[in-house]
Amino acid sequence: MPASTLVLGGDLGGTSTRIVIADPEGNVVGRGAAAGGNPTSHPTTAAANFGQALHTALTGLDPARVGAAVIGAAGGSALAVPEVKAQFDAAWSGAGLATEAQFLGDLEVAFASGTPEPDGHVLISGTGSNAGLVVDHRLVRTAGGHGWLLGDEGSGFWLGREAVRSVLLAFDLEEPLGLLGESVLQALLPGHDSAIFAQRDGYEIVRNDVIRVVNNRPPVLLAELARTVVSSYEQGDKTAHALVKRAADLLIETVGRIRTTKDTTPLILAGSVAGEQSPVGRLLREAFHEQFEGEILTARDGVSGATWLALGALDPALANEANHTRLVS
Repeated sequence: MPASTLVLGGDLGGTSTRIVIADPEGNVVGRGAAAGGNPTSHPTTAAANFGQALHTALTGLDPARVGAAVIGAAGGSALAVPEVKAQFDAAWSGAGLATEAQFLGDLEVAFASGTPEPDGHVLISGTGSNAGLVVDHRLVRTAGGHGWLLGDEGSGFWLGREAVRSVLLAFDLEEPLGLLGESVLQALLPGHDSAIFAQRDGYEIVRNDVIRVVNNRPPVLLAELARTVVSSYEQGDKTAHALVKRAADLLIETVGRIRTTKDTTPLILAGSVAGEQSPVGRLLREAFHEQFEGEILTARDGVSGATWLALGALDPALANEANHTRLVS
């Protein structure tokens, strides 16, 4: 392996695309970023953003020096569609890169960003939710991750949907909404005046408005209401507290499908809902320590985890703890 050989790590997320170029000692020599690169949502735009981030990261560098590349992709299964893959391949070759890129799911990259250990479990809860078992740095089993229509229990989407459902239940019962309910209404119907409930058919009018607004938006946007749930939780709202606890319980149940209570390998938590500052994340950590053995760690920068995996793809000896610390910390 020539001393001038470089590796490339990438993270294609729903809101951002990030690329890192590093040398064999784990020193970052190039970075690039662009808007969302998730190949599922808008493949043409995502591929263009991917190309932009690649060009920026490679500024002043010879693309021929890149000897290995690992890219984590949320919605990476879309790359199995020939038309979508062709657009990403064009962006790759258009940046002057000749080595073959290895595309991995976001679970593997999240796990690698949290620990250099080869085996363990990872749980992601952000907009969606998913859990995986990693053996020798490779994903061998998953639980959850079925998308907003069929699953994503305990995720930001789930929190937002359940918050709206709690409002609709209050309408059915003609009960006071409480802090969370009022906050959800203000988010969905800005300028809403609660005095309408004193009118005849007031509940029905507002209920129909809520249903109309929610159904006229992309379903995934319900995840934006997760912030409303968290804010109401922090102000002591009982419904928000119940939703946060249920979200944590569902995520622990998801992990329990693929992890035994005696497993001592690390569990990596990733995503905003599972984060250390999130009330769901705090309850997750408490519940995990009560029900499972093993260390619980927080995922760091996903693109750094991908870059570390790229070092291992170039030479397994380079996937060491020192390089992991250098890249991820």
